[in-house]
Amino acid sequence: MKSKKHTKDKVNIITLGCSKNMVDSEVLSGQLKANDFDVVHENSKLDHNIVVVNTCGFIDKAKEESINTILDQVELKKKGKLDKVYVTGCLSERYKQNLEEEIPEVDAFFGTMELPGLLAVLNADYKTELVGERLLSTPSHYAYMKISEGCNRTCSFCAIPLMRGGHRSKPIEELVLEAEKLVKSGVKEIMLIAQELTYYGLDLYKTRKLPELLKALCAIEGLEWIRLHYAYPSKFPLEIIDVMKEEPKICNYLDMPLQHASDNMLKAMKRQITQQEMKDLIHEIRSKIPDICLRTTLIAGFPGETREDVEEMKAFLEEMKFDRVGIFTYSHEEDTSAYALMDTLSPEEKEERAQEIIAFQQDISLEKNQQKVGQTLRVIVDKKEAGRYIGRTEFDSVEVDNEVIIISKEKLNPGDFVNVTITKAYDYDLEGVVV
Repeated sequence: MKSKKHTKDKVNIITLGCSKNMVDSEVLSGQLKANDFDVVHENSKLDHNIVVVNTCGFIDKAKEESINTILDQVELKKKGKLDKVYVTGCLSERYKQNLEEEIPEVDAFFGTMELPGLLAVLNADYKTELVGERLLSTPSHYAYMKISEGCNRTCSFCAIPLMRGGHRSKPIEELVLEAEKLVKSGVKEIMLIAQELTYYGLDLYKTRKLPELLKALCAIEGLEWIRLHYAYPSKFPLEIIDVMKEEPKICNYLDMPLQHASDNMLKAMKRQITQQEMKDLIHEIRSKIPDICLRTTLIAGFPGETREDVEEMKAFLEEMKFDRVGIFTYSHEEDTSAYALMDTLSPEEKEERAQEIIAFQQDISLEKNQQKVGQTLRVIVDKKEAGRYIGRTEFDSVEVDNEVIIISKEKLNPGDFVNVTITKAYDYDLEGVVV
């Protein structure tokens, strides 16, 4: 069957994985739009003729999802519903040769830093002047902003440096310009992302510069909230917390993946920190900002993890009482230093341990939420769903954290800020009335 004819190419970008990938897709779409392409994100209408799949290669489940998505698009191409299928992102960076051999129907594979090459095969020019120009795939009132690329850490479980390379900071001036353009387009909340936020600036300025970047961003008129994601705990620069305390635009929210709490596991993971040092850091942060929301991420089933290690993790959670906790099951990644260790736990055992931690944290999360009943909190409206308005407080990031069900007699719009008195608390959500 012949491919259907289009008077003008239309590109659909499918993004898998993390928010950093999402930003890459948005930058690609901005470049394509500047080259006069029709471009869409996650198009369900199937009225496009070209697909770019931006893949994730972080863990086994993500790899499987990426492969299945590529195969689905190849099948559409075979049926004549697509002209071209291109693949980019982390999976393509790491396994390009294997993918080319196994899925030859894909027109071309590109790594994480090969945007100009991808544009070239689409007959588009890479426009260097488009700093900060992106076609957002998020609602227009919030956006992710990547402040650096890659990572210099050597955590034994992590393949990110293999796919993204070493740490490379963007200059402060470039980030301020990007943020200003986002705000002019209607963005009110910017979520700063990087593989390692606290390392920001060391490569460019020979010193950590996140506090200076934050101050520069806070000076942007019209920007309401700045949120910090992915801070590394070892040698954490407490000046960040000082700036957070001084600047009302910075949400009292910190996403700091700790990965484990057992000293045995932390050492095996090469995390460069002990449990006691993590406790000291958390106490220090809370002494400066008592109501800060701390989110962390943990790994279940790392090689050598014992029942004692799991119990130690639960005791740590009970003592530290994090507001938000996410957990992954360990994925045995080739070319990482942990790959030399014996991966003895079955996928089922890893998942069982992860669910045990989730259930344990659920009671802590409910207790934390119940403490908010009666409080009046500033909430950003995200959407209207099933006749109800849904929003978030400064203590909640998009998709991964709590939502607030907002009861309002007045019409609200996405991006509005309202004061909400909390009337009900659930395990992971709140409900309240606009005052």
